[in-house]
Amino acid sequence: MSEPHNETAKRRRVVVVDDDELVRETLETYLSRHGFDVNGFGDGPSALDHLTTESSADLILLDWRMSPMSGIEVQQKLSAAGIDVPVIFLTGLTDQLYEETALLGGAVDFVEKSRGFTILLKRIELILGGSKTGIDQAPTVEDEPYRKYGHLKIDSAANQVHWRGERVPLSLNEVAIVSHLAERSGTDLRYRELYDLVRGENFVAGAGSDGYRANVRTFIRRIRRKFGEVDEDFDEIENFPGFGYRWRAIGERRD
Repeated sequence: MSEPHNETAKRRRVVVVDDDELVRETLETYLSRHGFDVNGFGDGPSALDHLTTESSADLILLDWRMSPMSGIEVQQKLSAAGIDVPVIFLTGLTDQLYEETALLGGAVDFVEKSRGFTILLKRIELILGGSKTGIDQAPTVEDEPYRKYGHLKIDSAANQVHWRGERVPLSLNEVAIVSHLAERSGTDLRYRELYDLVRGENFVAGAGSDGYRANVRTFIRRIRRKFGEVDEDFDEIENFPGFGYRWRAIGERRD
């Protein structure tokens, strides 16, 4: 058996929840060989019991369609219990409605089972890669300077965003989108550019050639909502229907 591909992966704990025994065991074997500690469960209640008592997972791979509890129901119960662990939904369903529902529910990604293990591993590494420096050890200003754009402050090392001095609880993908928009404030950015930022270039999603637009709109809705919970007057992100979004230029912002 080959050595794990990096030191970070040795410390990562993944929970796999899928009622298909073959799929579950295959995922467990594949991820174990790539250096992850894996716990597999064949139903939602068993996984919930583990997660609410152990709270040791770094990421959850969650089958969408299960019995007696669906994947979205498991996600909702995790959220209600205050368990903030990144969730990647695994499914054979292709309708973009399911992807939007998962993202709106708090999932960080949505991968069709047909995409293969290589794609799944890349998604996992992208999501877990943001905490390589240790999010519990926030760097000082001297070690890792913040980037500021008006009232927005971004700490890329800790993957944290602050607005008017208050932290906005964004996911890793949401931080990436806000950073990209703010760095190019005043510039109109296409839907595809924003989608590629978090999913990888030419990743296919949704129905039709422009299905990715619905996913970008879902991300932006969540970002706006979270900023709005901090500042009800937040309106920095502008939409250009049919094209994309932009972050207001500094000179356009209110004082």
